[in-house]
Amino acid sequence: MPKLIITIDGPAGSGKSTTARLLAEKIGAAFLDTGAMYRAVTVAAMRSQLDLGNVETVEKLIDSADFKFEITNNQMAVKINNKDITEQIRDPKVTENVRFIASQPSLRSRLVKMQQNFAQKYQKIVTEGRDQGTVVFPDADYKFFLTADSARRTKRRAEELTEKGLKVDLTKLRKEIEIRDAADKNRNTGPLVPAKDAVIIDNTNLTLEQTVNEILKIINKNS
Repeated sequence: MPKLIITIDGPAGSGKSTTARLLAEKIGAAFLDTGAMYRAVTVAAMRSQLDLGNVETVEKLIDSADFKFEITNNQMAVKINNKDITEQIRDPKVTENVRFIASQPSLRSRLVKMQQNFAQKYQKIVTEGRDQGTVVFPDADYKFFLTADSARRTKRRAEELTEKGLKVDLTKLRKEIEIRDAADKNRNTGPLVPAKDAVIIDNTNLTLEQTVNEILKIINKNS
């Protein structure tokens, strides 16, 4: 049972994953990358050539496949049926399709259980996503919501993809992010909204270190 849970929610490109990872490293906590879990299910469905809109077939896949998530060097390693897919989950095609998994209530409920079960293994957890403070860990000790303007978020996402050697069309990428934003905000289950007791941080003009330091100030002030 975790003694400390810190949630960091926010839209695509808000820096929540890198922020959560660095924060976890600084305070000696486990980093729960919920996006990796959604992406893992997306990869499994794509590899099985399933119709991502057919909820029942994806439900059966989730229930039958062996998903393993482990912390390795402060990052989440992902395996499906003992095959490592940690690199594959970041493919742009997976990014395009993950919304099919994220938008379905019955699929999200399965992922929520995965996240809660993962957290039980550690004393301290820093978790990031879109509904961590509202749905998955509503009683978290600290809740944060990161935001930034879409131009800045597009640039950050483009830099991540470029570092992986992928070509980026900025116009297309920004459109994809805006579509994802709309889908996240308007879905009925686990919509992208700040928890009522979350601290909102606009990091449009903040570096990664500055964002983490803002969070640490709040945690240290209340500890």
